[in-house]
Amino acid sequence: MADARTNPIAQEKMNGADILVQSLIRHGVEVVFAYPGGASMPIHQSLTRVSDKLRTILPRHEQGGGFMAHGYARTTGKAGVCFSTSGPGATNFVTCIADAKMDSVPMIAITGQVSTAVLGNDAFQETPMVEICRGITKHHYLVTRTEDITRVMAEAFLIAESGRPGPVLIDMPKDVQVKQIVPDWNPALNLPGYKPTRRAPRKELEPILQAIRQSKKPIIYAGGGVTHSNAADALTKFAIATGIPVALTLHGIGNFPADHYLCLQMLGMHGTVYSNYAVNEADLLLSFGVRFDDRVTGKLSEFAKHGKIVHIDIDKSEIHKNKLAHIPVHGDLRLALEDINAMLKEPAHVDLTSGGRYVEWLRQIDEWRETEPMKKFDNAGDGKIYPQYAIQRLHEILKAKGLLDKTILSTGVGQHQMFAAQYFPFTKPRKWVTSGGLGTMGFGLPAAMGAQVAHPDHLCIDIDGDGSFLMNIQELACCHTEKIPAKVLLLNNQHLGMVVQWEDRFFGSNRGHTYLGAGDDAAPFPDFVTVAKGFGVPAKTIWDKKDLDAALVEMIESPGAFVLDVHVPHQEHVLPMIPSGMTVKDIIKA
Repeated sequence: MADARTNPIAQEKMNGADILVQSLIRHGVEVVFAYPGGASMPIHQSLTRVSDKLRTILPRHEQGGGFMAHGYARTTGKAGVCFSTSGPGATNFVTCIADAKMDSVPMIAITGQVSTAVLGNDAFQETPMVEICRGITKHHYLVTRTEDITRVMAEAFLIAESGRPGPVLIDMPKDVQVKQIVPDWNPALNLPGYKPTRRAPRKELEPILQAIRQSKKPIIYAGGGVTHSNAADALTKFAIATGIPVALTLHGIGNFPADHYLCLQMLGMHGTVYSNYAVNEADLLLSFGVRFDDRVTGKLSEFAKHGKIVHIDIDKSEIHKNKLAHIPVHGDLRLALEDINAMLKEPAHVDLTSGGRYVEWLRQIDEWRETEPMKKFDNAGDGKIYPQYAIQRLHEILKAKGLLDKTILSTGVGQHQMFAAQYFPFTKPRKWVTSGGLGTMGFGLPAAMGAQVAHPDHLCIDIDGDGSFLMNIQELACCHTEKIPAKVLLLNNQHLGMVVQWEDRFFGSNRGHTYLGAGDDAAPFPDFVTVAKGFGVPAKTIWDKKDLDAALVEMIESPGAFVLDVHVPHQEHVLPMIPSGMTVKDIIKA
């Protein structure tokens, strides 16, 4: 008689845990990040029975597992799957789920739950996860019938991965996991009104072409929605065909080649001066897959107030939410740009692709680029290793070795994150993984690990700060035991650098608990080399610029995980900077 656990087509009874796991396999899931506990033990027992088909990675903290799922999802576009037990295990996912909601990351978080008979009775390790996460999920389920598992799993993947991606929570009571039934592998879905994909009709796109025709100073403002809709190629073709320059958000980085003449790099609070000037002066803002985040806009009423705004987004609720769009388009961005590109080839619109339309505008932008460039770093100086220089050299070495196309960077959150965005140019999407909307410290290492699992042939490097790194440093143990060769370039300034920068700029340099060391006269603390080696991961510390290149090469060529602890001065600031709620007129350049 066939075993339904390995042959799901067989019409035999299976328990709910086996049904759930087989649903994952049927959807093509190859890896899950899972930490067990009492309320999820049946699921883990089932996972042991399919280890040849589905890899289970054991993180050392549920948040680490959740952010590994992020790294997997953000670099593949497929939903990352993570498991926890009930109670504190489940609540440790809350930050990961909120981060996924803010950054539109497809993620399925499956949490164990106490049995249905004691739900609401404050049973041991019971937490009302659906209520806790109601505002930070795209959708959520409390599964109370084993018969619903196949439907819920099918719906969860559809919801997480389609339209504007996002996290789905599935709360699984223990008795639902152990009850045996004959599963229905082709359930009818119950999603009335959910229509995630819309192709904007031609009549909504025509006004965009007319606006371009009338414009003398257009600019493209491209965000994470370009990544999620796989629209990078279409965006690049559109920008090059029309000759319109492109400014990118933090999550838009990589969707237009950083080395192209039309690329103005990142805009916003820590964006280039010239991109912010261009947006401020533009008479047409082509907003593609963005949400007019405050870190981009500053004072909303002053942002791009001189021009007409086009806004294309798959999420209708984002249109007009923060900024009125004169030409709103609700639809899939890739499809919209592909349709616009096709329209540009028509006789009626081919004039929009003729060269020389924006000579004066580009000349003005060139002047801003020449007079307000990003600071470059060289080998001269006092021997200190500046964080920008370390990132710049990492890029140059990877380029010289021909490794850029096979490199993925993640970051924690803070100064190092902004330095990486500024000084590591990307030319392709899904090579840059960072926590944007929520700004979660501790994100970098587990995200790099998830990316590494998804792309075993890539070099995955977490550029981190000492504050962020400490928040999930325990995942070095997972790196060692699971043989995940993620690297950490640790820019160690012994401080919470971004908060220190704000203290310096706005609080008279008064330190409000932002020093992470152990005293001015003490050796740097903690000793990251000793800590890393305790987890079985080789590490090295450097202080002098002359040692940097060799250490970077050692890190890159290390066959396994590696931590390179680079000591950098804490006095360095991320510039330029537009203070929160301010305008381009208030930009700080030095």
